[in-house]
Amino acid sequence: MPITLLTVPGLGSSGPEHWQSIWEHLYGYRRVEQQDWDAPQRAEWVETLNQAVAAAPGPVVLAAHSLACSTIGFWAGQHDTGKVQGALLVAPADTDRPDFPAEAVGFAPMPLQRLPFPSIVVASGNDEYVTLTRAAEFARSWGSRLVDVGNLGHINSASGLGAWPAGHALLQELRSSGTSR
Repeated sequence: MPITLLTVPGLGSSGPEHWQSIWEHLYGYRRVEQQDWDAPQRAEWVETLNQAVAAAPGPVVLAAHSLACSTIGFWAGQHDTGKVQGALLVAPADTDRPDFPAEAVGFAPMPLQRLPFPSIVVASGNDEYVTLTRAAEFARSWGSRLVDVGNLGHINSASGLGAWPAGHALLQELRSSGTSR
């Protein structure tokens, strides 16, 4: 059975220059389309993710960015995760920060339970939404491998990564691993 690769964007979605959008265009990955990208409600985002995973015909690998990383954490604590072969968790926004956008409702505190599938946290040393130390904390809590990519900001369109081959290679590791904890 083929693996379904789902991109899971964060607050505001991912514009055309974002690596998630480029991967969708280049490789045919499917986006988890949230009802409201600009005023997210945790329960809605978690349910939309659950529906997307359930609709996949077979195994799933997730490629999440920013707020979507915590969405996956909340989802994993509430739903059947058996289809998920792995998750790439890029620039996980720290929802516990006092300056976290108020329009994102219900995403704090950060979910810190161990994820029941292989995962990789990708973090940058100069991300405005999460410190490298805090991203490492998330990785430890989730049971994820941490990859420090240097100073790439929030690892988004503004980072100028294009198709981001290094990130895609990490996703392919998860895709080909086929192992579970």
